[in-house]
Amino acid sequence: MLFLHNLSFGFPAGNLLFNSINLMIPSHTKSALVGSNGMGKSTLLKLITNEIEPLAGNITIQGDIFYVPQMFGNFNNLTVAECLKIDKKLDALQKITNGQVDETYFEMLNDDWDIKERCQTALQYWKMDDLGLNQKLESLSGGQKTKVFLAGIQINQPEIVLLDEPTNHLDLEGKNLLYDFIKKTTSTVVVVSHDRTLLNLVDTIFELSNQGISTYGGNYDFYAEQKEIENEALQNDIHSKERALKKAKEKERETLERKQKLDARGKGKQEKSGVAKIMMNTLRNNAEKNASKLKSAHAEKIHDISGDLRDLRSSVRNYEQMKVSFNDSDLHFGKILISAEEINFKYIEENLWKENLNLEIRSGDRISIKGLNGSGKTTLIKLLLGDLQPSVGKISRADFQTIYVDQEYSLLDKNATIYDFVQQFNDNALQESEVKTLLSRFLFGKETWDKKCDVLSGGERLRLLLCGLSISNKAPDMIILDEPTNNLDLQNVEILTNSIKDYHGTLVVISHDEVFLEEIGVSSEINLLI
Repeated sequence: MLFLHNLSFGFPAGNLLFNSINLMIPSHTKSALVGSNGMGKSTLLKLITNEIEPLAGNITIQGDIFYVPQMFGNFNNLTVAECLKIDKKLDALQKITNGQVDETYFEMLNDDWDIKERCQTALQYWKMDDLGLNQKLESLSGGQKTKVFLAGIQINQPEIVLLDEPTNHLDLEGKNLLYDFIKKTTSTVVVVSHDRTLLNLVDTIFELSNQGISTYGGNYDFYAEQKEIENEALQNDIHSKERALKKAKEKERETLERKQKLDARGKGKQEKSGVAKIMMNTLRNNAEKNASKLKSAHAEKIHDISGDLRDLRSSVRNYEQMKVSFNDSDLHFGKILISAEEINFKYIEENLWKENLNLEIRSGDRISIKGLNGSGKTTLIKLLLGDLQPSVGKISRADFQTIYVDQEYSLLDKNATIYDFVQQFNDNALQESEVKTLLSRFLFGKETWDKKCDVLSGGERLRLLLCGLSISNKAPDMIILDEPTNNLDLQNVEILTNSIKDYHGTLVVISHDEVFLEEIGVSSEINLLI
């Protein structure tokens, strides 16, 4: 069981990230923590694992915890055994096996006599039979590093498992192994992920937001349905408040106009009846005071309604407005854009693929490139773009415009400001005010316009690119996406999905996210075999 009680955390010289949040996770349950980038999901996991200390509150944990991190930089200099904290046990077992009977070794092993067999079984499960436990982590790929820590779950057999974006670097085979493991494990599982297939394997969703943690008793599909219902109710509340505000303003205007007419009529009667000047002044002052009180009462009511409306609007999902209206490509449907005949690429004098590739990409195609980690998916993209030349075979290309979006959104000029970058897309000569309005629509307020692209998160880079495409007068003929959802939260994945759905050009995608591929309408695939 996990229990967070009045937990607060903030970074030095910054605002509080959490303020008195409470959360209880029962034993043997599978749950997910979701929320926008920057809400502190990974930070919360680090608090639970005691990597960092809270400012206030406490955490109660019943059972051993095993943590699969999102980033592995701190572990690169360690061996696989050291990363999994089994190196001392393995060393003790080896010494005992060799006849050294020092009591220290028996204490270190703690009767864990089958530790070596569990390591072999776990590594076999994750298809890493040949991996040495003394191998340095820095020598492994991102997917292999993830599998090492996932194997550590089966090796250490903890009561509680924390997973931070575990599918980010896994290929489809690795993902399927993880899905199967999650279904079968009896450990308490808490996962942070944008992988909707994985999120649909849990039984509870915890949403982390500025308001704290909200609980949804179901998987991600149930959570998404509930959020739609909440959003519809929110929109109804907004419309109701807008009508109330309009009515209050009309009532204020009508009341003040009626008061002014009555005051004017009363003043005329008083003048005709010969009321003394001093009395006239007194009556005028009283009328002004009454008018001021009346106006103040209406202003207070309008202010209260406006405040409620502002709060409601701030709760609306801002990403719904961030949808790119792509223009159609000028290329006629079905035109051959790229043709590759018997191509292959050599690394150290050895062909990358078992068989030479033959492929054709036509205008309007929606193609996914699939293969295991290391199968050369990105290499194929570079060959198609002309950045690399095939070792054998030939590639012919028509004249067309392409945008290539890699995992790091490196097409953004890191030294350019946000405003300068989107101006590069302004081939329709939009006015400065129009460009800045679009930036605001994509959540880049005026305080960010001079910020360098280099400091933006993955989600911010996506939004900036989509903003640029919105400004452009012409959509690219082809968009190539290389693992576009890896560094995005669920909201930004939805922004990208909605935009790509409406794109009518040619689309080539590398992605292990089957839900994303289905939603953007991929109709064919290229499978790479090594």
